[in-house]
Amino acid sequence: MDKKTGKYRCSLHRKSPHVESPRVRFFKITAESPGSVSLTISIDAMGGDYGPDVTIPASLDCLKNNPELELILVGDEAVLRRRLAEALVCYQGRLSIQHASQCVGMDESPSKALKNKKDSSMRVAINLVCEGRADACVSAGNTGALMAIARFVLKMIPGIDRPAIISTLPSIYGHTHALDLGANVDCRAEHLFQFAVMGAELVKAVENIENPKVGLLNIGEEDVKGNEQVKSAAKLLENSTLNYIGYVEGDSLTAGNVKVDLIVADGFVGNVALKSIEGAAKMIGTGLKEAFGKNILTRLAGLIAYPVLRSFKNRIDPRHYNGASFLGLRGLVIKSHGGADVLAFTTAIQLAACEAKQDVIRKISEQVEKTLALRESA
Repeated sequence: MDKKTGKYRCSLHRKSPHVESPRVRFFKITAESPGSVSLTISIDAMGGDYGPDVTIPASLDCLKNNPELELILVGDEAVLRRRLAEALVCYQGRLSIQHASQCVGMDESPSKALKNKKDSSMRVAINLVCEGRADACVSAGNTGALMAIARFVLKMIPGIDRPAIISTLPSIYGHTHALDLGANVDCRAEHLFQFAVMGAELVKAVENIENPKVGLLNIGEEDVKGNEQVKSAAKLLENSTLNYIGYVEGDSLTAGNVKVDLIVADGFVGNVALKSIEGAAKMIGTGLKEAFGKNILTRLAGLIAYPVLRSFKNRIDPRHYNGASFLGLRGLVIKSHGGADVLAFTTAIQLAACEAKQDVIRKISEQVEKTLALRESA
């Protein structure tokens, strides 16, 4: 206890320096507004490959660096209370525990998780959003189960048929938003149009871009290319109020000729593109490591180039882009990568806080309503 203040000093603050991603720093700047806004995020503390080993230190890091943030950690109360004994004193009033007796396995089927795991940490965390006790939920758990439970509990925004997964990818222009990244394998043109409406509104809110550029992922930029689904979606986008710039090819995800703020695709194509980018990033990292480690001369060259290499690595580090939003639901749910480490999960929590602070769900709902009204009057 500090003798001057009479308060406990949290030794957890001294364990590791706080490291922020460039994307999170940008989010915090654009999310700022006059006055102090309290945000409450529910955390599925037991989800992911590492559970509390990652979710707890990431949560404490966020509490330390975001005074307006309140967190509810959901999971086995005995386990969490034992590991958070000191933190509960340090962050009294900002950190709490919600007991959940079950946990959804990473390989558990969505239907079984929905039917048999009603008291899982994942389900309870989402329930807190539905009940209005939390502004957003973050989970590193099973993606299929998370989507199924979130859709069942929170329901869909009126006018939206299917939810979509959106995230950001590093590019030569900074970063690009892309959806759908795996929620819908088969889509109609109308679904792609709905994805574009929701995605554009999210980009507008979190990036502070008044009229984001929207591109439709295709095998070529020419009008004659693409399947009927993509061509029909293009017509819908052309006749909308969105800033639609036309077809874009796969290179636009990271290094196109024109900066695109939002790239739209069905879940099958989007997920394949995402995994391809992740694989390419790993290949580059492994290749550089091998090249600079061949002999003493290459190791010396690597030492000289280290500051540049470190900057490049930081720019493409997937941990700085962790966190995907489930759009289309009447509540905010952020999916973290299952294998996320502390830094990556911290990024996902920061993303949830940013979107909650920007009231993304309300803005998307209002835009969908306006879009439907315009189409009916046309």
